[in-house]
Amino acid sequence: MSVDLAPAPSFRLDGKRALVSGAGRGIGLAAASVLADAGAHVTLAARTVAEIEEAAQAIRARGHKADALVLDVSDLTAMQAAIAASEPFNILVNNAGTNRPKPLMDVTIEDFDAIMGLNVRAAYFVAQAVARRLIEAKQSGSIINISSQMGHVGAARRTVYCASKHAMEGFTKAMAIELAPHDIRVNTLGPTFIETPLTKPFFENEAFRKEVLSKIKLGRIGQMDELTGAIVFLASDASRLMTGSALVVDGGWTAE
Repeated sequence: MSVDLAPAPSFRLDGKRALVSGAGRGIGLAAASVLADAGAHVTLAARTVAEIEEAAQAIRARGHKADALVLDVSDLTAMQAAIAASEPFNILVNNAGTNRPKPLMDVTIEDFDAIMGLNVRAAYFVAQAVARRLIEAKQSGSIINISSQMGHVGAARRTVYCASKHAMEGFTKAMAIELAPHDIRVNTLGPTFIETPLTKPFFENEAFRKEVLSKIKLGRIGQMDELTGAIVFLASDASRLMTGSALVVDGGWTAE
């Protein structure tokens, strides 16, 4: 009697081209690094030329393929032109985002426009531009919109950020429906608080750290290497039946 044993899934990305926005530091840089490790040719996009050039060079020094693309994704005309002029990207890590935590009554119109402009408006049109190139080239793809646990719950001092990430969760589902016939998958990745150079100073505030840890059931701040496996999974054929979904990596924050 022969037993049909399931083959191990492949997490390799050889021959794939990946675009990572906000790639100069933090989650974006980690994403670019692991996608390159898995075999993808990675393009790091951000506004700061020195930062992404250095990051791309570090990835190349490990024997992987990496380019730097100086780009402000909130300049939609320039962004659309840059992506239209590039070879299609089979993987997008739509990571550029911002937050200005403030009590509801202190939020200004400028705060609202800055957060929604980057987290919703720019992210939406970056995904559209990448999908357009894939459809033109008749190539399959995986779009990974970097959302947050705050796309699933509410939190004090984060009314606008929560609005922006709930919006991203919504447009991800709708994009997934439209792009499925083109074999382009669209999912979100929703991290909890992750320790990055940007967030580290906030955790030095003992009251804030205590508040965050009280919500994370695993009892610790997330580390970058706890997110990278999920990024490679969503980018690779290991998740090829997954679209319109939210992969929440939150240490249990949203479990209650």
